[in-house]
Amino acid sequence: MTMLPRSGALPDSHLVPDLLAPGLRLVFCGTALGRRSAEARAYYANPTNLFWRALHEVGLTPERLRPVDYARLLEHRIGLTDLSKRHFGNDVELPDGAFDGAALRDKVMLHRPAILAFTSKTGAGVFLDRPTGQIALGEQAERIGETRLFVLPSPSGSARRYWDLAVWEELAEAVRSMR
Repeated sequence: MTMLPRSGALPDSHLVPDLLAPGLRLVFCGTALGRRSAEARAYYANPTNLFWRALHEVGLTPERLRPVDYARLLEHRIGLTDLSKRHFGNDVELPDGAFDGAALRDKVMLHRPAILAFTSKTGAGVFLDRPTGQIALGEQAERIGETRLFVLPSPSGSARRYWDLAVWEELAEAVRSMR
């Protein structure tokens, strides 16, 4: 595994493509790859990250997938993307202009998932142009076309003090109700 610095511009060799397709029930949107994810070239790859465990615990996947198997989420009509595709690191380490909300909006309008779920208040705040203190967890009033928006507590190990699986369960129930 290639070792990267703590944060920075993402080398082309470490790009992790969006996992998007028409007809998805749910797309998760992170802010940017963390260093461990960039090194592994896989979403949510840090062992302290609760993303993969949460997906399974709330019933969005029938088994606990590994980060390297992220493409298998398409089997469950789930996709993945980030607000920043060209930088990696913790949110506070990302440079001004790293987030591309317009590109995210275009992706959502093109693929039209039923739900877009931000995996942090930071990402939602950037996209919705609101301070994180003004964003409640759970479903939002805003839509992108017909796509519903959810804000989840971050699964990152560095955000553990804010972790709440109940909001992820609320999201899973919304996804199940679409069947």
